[in-house]
Amino acid sequence: MIDVAPWLWTPRPQPSAHTRLFCFPAAGSGASSYFPWGQTFDGTDLELCAIQLPGRENRSNEMPFRSMDALLPPLLKAIEPSLDRPFSFFGHSLGAVLAFELACQLRDRDWPPPNHLFLSASRPPHLPRNQPPVHRLPDGKFVDALVNRYQGIPATVLQDRELMDLFLPALRADITLLETYCYRPRRPLAVASRVFGGRADPQVGEADLQRWQDLTTGPFACELFEGGHFYLNDVRPAISATIHRDLGFAGPKRA
Repeated sequence: MIDVAPWLWTPRPQPSAHTRLFCFPAAGSGASSYFPWGQTFDGTDLELCAIQLPGRENRSNEMPFRSMDALLPPLLKAIEPSLDRPFSFFGHSLGAVLAFELACQLRDRDWPPPNHLFLSASRPPHLPRNQPPVHRLPDGKFVDALVNRYQGIPATVLQDRELMDLFLPALRADITLLETYCYRPRRPLAVASRVFGGRADPQVGEADLQRWQDLTTGPFACELFEGGHFYLNDVRPAISATIHRDLGFAGPKRA
């Protein structure tokens, strides 16, 4: 039996909301990375549900998953009770791949698919990898490689050995999951999708983002913002407005 509670965090519950937006975090991150988004959706007909994977934050005493095949079944079972109303997925970096694979799992089981996929800062999984794997490197070289690629580890963590020791297991597990994941070709998803990216992201260019169009047959759009791989931290209101527009809702109510 899967306990749903640890997997889903809802920063601002809206029981009467028409639609749920499930948000999948980047490698090493937890559900709290989406908590600031909660206020963005306050007063709308959209409820944000952040995914909390084992091995981080309040689940730091649990073993993180190191393979996509092991993670997807319990994750699917955990969110199943919350698929009782229209829903969409948002995922950033590794989270985009998780969101896409989960949508495929739903389709394979003849369950209702998400209304929309919002995918951020991720190369689509059918493209060849453009970087050598790093998940087996010693800690120091592993951290250096990720800092050079993504500039995503907070300075407060890099400068604090104890924080780094807490952060590393989930981060390494997620990178292992991503680097050992093998895309299995299947028919495209009949789902509307919008991809986002940073213009200065050295790992994911606009041409990469456009290739997500190969994997869906629904309406497709690509939107770029100033910034690197973690551009979204600076443009949350703009992304929120786009999500509301794509889902057919008015934006956040203003006083």
